[in-house]
Formats: sequence, C-alpha cells, structure tokens
Amino acid sequence: MWGKVGVVVGYFAALIGIGVFARRRARRGVEDYFVASRSLPPLVLFFTMAATNFSAFTVFGFSGAGWRIGYAFYPIMAFGTGFMALSFHFIGRPVWRLGKRRGLLTPPELVFDRFGSPTLRLLFFGVMTAFTLPYLAMQPMAAGYALEGLLGIPYLAGAALVTVVMLGYTFFGGMRGVAWTDVFQGGMLIVLLIVALWVIAAPFGGIAAANRDVAAGLPELFSRPGAGGALMPGIWFGYMLLWLLCDPMFPQLFQRFYSARSERALATTMSLYPLITGFLFLLPVTIGVIGRLAFPELPAGAASDRVFPLLLSLYAPPVLEALILTAALAALMSTLDSQLLTLSSMCTRDLVEPLLGRKPPPRVGKIFVVALALIGLGIAWRPPATFLAIATEAFTGLAVLFPTVLAGLYWGRATAKGAIASIIVGEGLVAAYHFKLLPAFGTLPVVPVVVAASLALVIVSFLTKPHPHARGLADGGRAGGRVWRWAAVFTLLFALGNDFWNWNDSRIGPGGFPWWVWYFLGLCAILSAVFRRFAPSRERDRASPS
Repeated sequence: MWGKVGVVVGYFAALIGIGVFARRRARRGVEDYFVASRSLPPLVLFFTMAATNFSAFTVFGFSGAGWRIGYAFYPIMAFGTGFMALSFHFIGRPVWRLGKRRGLLTPPELVFDRFGSPTLRLLFFGVMTAFTLPYLAMQPMAAGYALEGLLGIPYLAGAALVTVVMLGYTFFGGMRGVAWTDVFQGGMLIVLLIVALWVIAAPFGGIAAANRDVAAGLPELFSRPGAGGALMPGIWFGYMLLWLLCDPMFPQLFQRFYSARSERALATTMSLYPLITGFLFLLPVTIGVIGRLAFPELPAGAASDRVFPLLLSLYAPPVLEALILTAALAALMSTLDSQLLTLSSMCTRDLVEPLLGRKPPPRVGKIFVVALALIGLGIAWRPPATFLAIATEAFTGLAVLFPTVLAGLYWGRATAKGAIASIIVGEGLVAAYHFKLLPAFGTLPVVPVVVAASLALVIVSFLTKPHPHARGLADGGRAGGRVWRWAAVFTLLFALGNDFWNWNDSRIGPGGFPWWVWYFLGLCAILSAVFRRFAPSRERDRASPS
C-alpha cells in the first residue's frame, strides 16, 4: 500500500513542481495567465491540445465502451477525432489572427468582436459554460473511481483530492503551467497505457492470443456495427459529424488557438493529430475488449467505465498498478485544469468585466476557478450516466455553436440576430431530444439539430440587418484559389471513414485485430500526410494573387 501511496504522492508533487517552474517564467497580466502570452511552440501546442482533449473519457470511457460494444468503437473515435483536426486550420488560424490583432482571450469575445451584440455574447457564454460543466464533472468522477480502486479512498474524497492538486498547479502557472504539465502528462499517458495493455494481455498469452480467445467466444465484439448493433450506419455517421462540429467548440481547445506562437504551430498540431488518435485510442479499447476474458459479467454495482481499474487490480503488481493509474489521472487532470482555466477566463472577461465596465483584478479569475471546480465536484457526487452518455449529450449542446462561429469567420452577411436564433433553435431541439420528444431519424440528434440551427441562422440573417458595430472577417475568411480541390479531397477522406462496404466483415488480421482496424490505422496515417501537404499549399494560396 505504501508503495502505491508513494507513486501517487510523487506524481502530484511533480505536477506542483512544474507549476512552480512555470510561475517563475510567467509574465504579469491576464494574457500570460490565460493564453501564455500567445507563445506556445509547435510541439508544446500539440501536446497540450492532445492532452486537453484526451480526458477521463479516453481512458475509462473508451475501455468501458470496448467492453460493452467492442472494436467498432475504435474507428469512430480514432478517425473521427483525427479528421476533426482539420478545424485547427479553418477555425484555428483565423481565430489566432483575430486574437493576436484585437487582443481576444475567450471564445465569446470573438463572437462579440465579430457581431457586436452583448446579448449574443452572453448567450454564447451561457451555452458554452452549461454544456462544458457536465463534461468537466467526468474528470473528478474518473479520479474518484481510480483512487477508490487503487488506495481504497472513498469515491468523493478521491475526486476532491485530485481537484485540489490540480487547482494548486493551475494557480501557480496559469496556461503556461497547464501547457507544460500537459506535455508531462501526455507522455505518461502514452507510455503507461502501452504498459497497461501488455500487463493485462500477458496472462492470456499476449494481445493476439487474447484477441482470438475473445473473438471465439464473443464474435460480436469484433463485428460491425458492434455488440447489440450499437453503431449502425446512421449512428456511425452521426458520431463522425459530432466530433468535427463539437470538438473545436470545447472552450479549452478553442482558447488554445489564441495560445499558439504562430500559424506553423497550429499546422504542426493538425498534421500530428491523426497519428496520435490512430495509435493511442486503440489501446484503451483493446483493454476493454480483452477485459471480457476476465469479466464476462461485471461485479454487482460496477459500471463498465470501471473495467480498467478492475483489470489492473487483478493483473498488475501494486506499484505498477499505481503507476498505470497515474496515467489515467494524467488524462483527466490535463482536461480538468484546462476546462477550469478557460471557463474562469470567460467568467472574468465575458461576465464580470462587462458588468463592472472595467477589467477586474486577476484574483477574480482564480476565484472562479475554485467555484467552477466545486460545481464539477457537485455534479460528480451523483453521476447521472455513463461517460459516453454524458459526453454525447454535452457535445451536442456545444455543436450548436458551430454554425455561429463558422458564419462569423466566413460569411459577411451573417447577423447577430441570426446567430441568436440559431443558438436558441438548436438548444431548444437539444432539450427536446433530451426529453425524447423528437425522433432521431436513425442517426444522432446532432445531425438534425445542427441542420436546423444552420437554417435558422441563414434565414434570420437574410431577414435582418448587421449590427452597426460588427467587425469585419478575419483574413482566413477569404478562400484560396484551390479551396474546392482540397474540399473534394477531404470529402473523399470523410467518405472513406464511413466505410459501409466493410460492414459485417469480421475477418481477423495481424495481432488478432479485425482487418478493418488496420484499415483505419492506415487511413489515419494517410490523413496525417494529407494535412501536412495541405497547410503549406494554403500558405502559397494566400501569398499568390487571387
């Protein structure tokens, strides 16, 4: 037991140490605290983007989904999230330019700067905060599961302990501290998930043998559309679209667009993203699938999201178990700190500052960090659903904001009233789907919701006049000469990710994985190569006369 305690305490001490180191390099002012003075270099930006996006859902939710659904869950996440990185170009770059030129720090500030409407700014802030809080609560939930299984700490006490440690290094270093702890935690997550898979598969003869044993007894876990027909073609398409629409609307990712040192940093992050999602996401899903050999049925009262710590408690030596579970803590803490930092900046800049009519002192942001952390703990006290269920509904609410941001960057005729109508219509439909008042049309609610929100924006914008104080578009809003050629390339890649011709193909390939798993690994590598080629070509388009 003391060995486990030593590992966890040492990990927490390392995080606080990184926060202290970052504080020594920090500059005075809110711009450094919230966006690291817009100075994050390419590899640091990549690691902080990845670590921030790879949350408790990545470790606990993915392994739980692997146990319930099987390998069909992998490509929806790996390719879907990798393809989403395209938004780092068509949203991230213009946001970076506008932020640097006009001193913007938060997502609602961008919307206010573009449309000039305080009402829209407040609505955007409210929606982004309301739908981030359930996702935020997933992180202390996972911390409670991990420390309860590892050290016997009561669930709520474990959630609170991790939240307190995270608050410590966030207070010390702000965005700079968060970014550098993300580099440390991202590296831990990759290495220790590899070790976890090896340790869990070893008693069954290794990964390939374990996969074949599961396939022999539970072939539905190797099938498309997954056990219980969970991911039929319409649902599959819905999830692919959901990641593209919602991920760039995560406030913690959106704010990192402001934090980049240069456009090159964003381009590097975009091109590396499909590689990390293609490789990393396979690990927890495989752990969940192999977990069926140890737990054909889960113990009474244990949700599938707990299968990862249950497996470690069976097969990993105590100290190694502690080390591996720190990787899970790394995943959730790297998301929680970013969510709290971004939401506190929004509360400071988009709520308090407009109400006071002046800039509040920096301590106001720190007060909001604590308050929001307590709200997250309150939600985690009584978890409302599985990680996947919480994430899907919260992400749909955030996806409603996508048409407003895209129109604000690229469509000069968009108006504030059109954006307000879009958000109200979209969130109204999200509420209707929550109460099961509408049909899903064989796909996820995000599809009809975003279609309706987009139509509302277009129709109302044509019927109203732009706000007199609205600002112009970013330079990134002007398309280059080869935009349609690239649009065709990315449409083809998205279509290849919806590979309905592979449905019902349960052939086993190398490593005991289904053949279509290797197809998606290859597709992620191709996507990365295309992204790498795409960014320089768009730079040439902007440099040449149109």
